[in-house]
Amino acid sequence: MNLILVGCEFAGKTTLANEIVEWSKRTLGRYSHFHDHFTIPSTELEGDAKEEYRRASSQIKEMFQRFMMQYHMSPDFYGNVDHHLMGFHIEEAVYAPLYYGYGGEDSGSPIRSAKGQRSDMARTMEATILERAPNVILVLLHASPKVIRQRMATPEDNRTTPRDSEPFGPPTARVVRESDVELVLERFEEEFQDSLISNRFALDTSTATIDETMTQFIEKAVPLLSTEDRHQVEDSRA
Repeated sequence: MNLILVGCEFAGKTTLANEIVEWSKRTLGRYSHFHDHFTIPSTELEGDAKEEYRRASSQIKEMFQRFMMQYHMSPDFYGNVDHHLMGFHIEEAVYAPLYYGYGGEDSGSPIRSAKGQRSDMARTMEATILERAPNVILVLLHASPKVIRQRMATPEDNRTTPRDSEPFGPPTARVVRESDVELVLERFEEEFQDSLISNRFALDTSTATIDETMTQFIEKAVPLLSTEDRHQVEDSRA
């Protein structure tokens, strides 16, 4: 199973990822955590390194992000039965021009400053991913702007604690400005619609419980799985 979960922060990606991991253990007898290292600063960095990277020049950020994404779509990763990614290339196309200083007009990384540069790169990456994982599934999570803002206001102590989906530390948050929520939701929808990945669906978490969202995920994802994985899911239900 190969999944890419995308969406504005606080749309529920980590919560759903945790449930998918547990479902995979029960139904497939195996699991893969979600690689969630693509929001600046990377969850793989700790302490001072996080702040140093946050303050780094746009050119350094652009290069590091590009190398990180290329590494995580390597044949070694896609040689595994399962490979799951969070945010990844679509988040990069949305966040880079808005918050990282490259991939858009007036960029701080002049080599890669053309408007739409990160969107073009995302399509190129998808073509490669589809060669290596034809059954890859793209899932967009979204919620109403009001709900996103309510979740933004929730104290961090009350947020979902990541399990196997996030082995390197809590997800990077507080990237999206409250004033940008509508724009960010719109941009994720645009990238989702423009994606070359045909196995895709969206889930609205505005009012759904996690159990309801997970039920919707299973209903939509299972028909898109490989024949072997579908048979394992059916056997687990018997």
